[in-house]
Amino acid sequence: MNEAELEKTAQGGFHVNCHSCGAELKFKPGTDHLECGYCGAQNEIEQSEVEIDEKDLHAFLDVIDRPSAKIEILDCKSCGADNPFEDVKVAQNCLFCGAHLLVKDAQKVDQYRADGLIPFQLTKRDVVLLWDKWVKTLWWAPNDLKKMSNGTDGVKGIYIPYWTFDARTESTYTGRRGQYRYVKSGDKKKRVTDWYPASGHVSVLFDDVLVVASNSLPSKQEKQLEPWDMKQIVPFQEEYLKGFIVETYSEKLADAYLKAKAIMKEVIRTHVRRDIGGDTQQITSVHTDWQDQTFKLILLPIYISAYQFKGKTYRYLVNGQTGEVQGERPYSFWKIAGAVLVVLMIIAVIFLFTKE
Repeated sequence: MNEAELEKTAQGGFHVNCHSCGAELKFKPGTDHLECGYCGAQNEIEQSEVEIDEKDLHAFLDVIDRPSAKIEILDCKSCGADNPFEDVKVAQNCLFCGAHLLVKDAQKVDQYRADGLIPFQLTKRDVVLLWDKWVKTLWWAPNDLKKMSNGTDGVKGIYIPYWTFDARTESTYTGRRGQYRYVKSGDKKKRVTDWYPASGHVSVLFDDVLVVASNSLPSKQEKQLEPWDMKQIVPFQEEYLKGFIVETYSEKLADAYLKAKAIMKEVIRTHVRRDIGGDTQQITSVHTDWQDQTFKLILLPIYISAYQFKGKTYRYLVNGQTGEVQGERPYSFWKIAGAVLVVLMIIAVIFLFTKE
């Protein structure tokens, strides 16, 4: 694939035409083929024989002259999201917050093609049904919200970039193991802790530690879309992008690695505590040897949409692979106030009975 083709692919603009009628094709979620919206023909995606490349982390960080392509993006001044620039449009709105974007502000940035992706498994219709089910499970939601219906018009399927990191770690530690015992103190028993020195070694293997490479999604909701079934990752092929938006990444590899390393360090400390044993633990020191560190860039399928309720907009996200829904929601003042009143009444009744 040459540089011009790579640029189009990264923007989701690489065209694939129907072998029957010549119309532009779109990927059909949950399948391995492209579908024509005009004649209904199904065009099978030829599966890649290429294995997904796990790159050596430090070798890549040290390489300055690496393959790249210039991608045009529009930076949203409202929410900070990077939007793929569609040069066929006179005006655009931010895909993430809806704010108006000025086409004259488009800029070119260095981007690198993803190594792999998880194809969309759910359709927009599936998303609407999942949203309806999700709304009905919300505690303290207004009754009018649960009666609402939502359409597919505002549902956008976006491939969000993620860095993944692998590592093999060998850690030596020192600390203390605490054992509880109970001694009598008057009419009560008092818990005391006996401390014993502890030291040892733990080995932890990390595979596909995820760090989102986008600043467009609410971090809390994005994390709650996990877990992903990483076994469904396939080598990057532009055919899977058809009909969807592809966001450019904004998180640098070096910065993402620092976040991944912090995640892995917490996991190592959990293993250390387990190895120390006892009822409670204190960790004095941990020295870790990091080996076989690799990474890759992947695209994960997320649906983004919003709904209006009493003049206010609420965003929600749907995992395009598993169907997990996370989003913003309104609360019913009357339901919450009623619950508080009931609790206060119960407390008052208990107080009156105990007083007697």
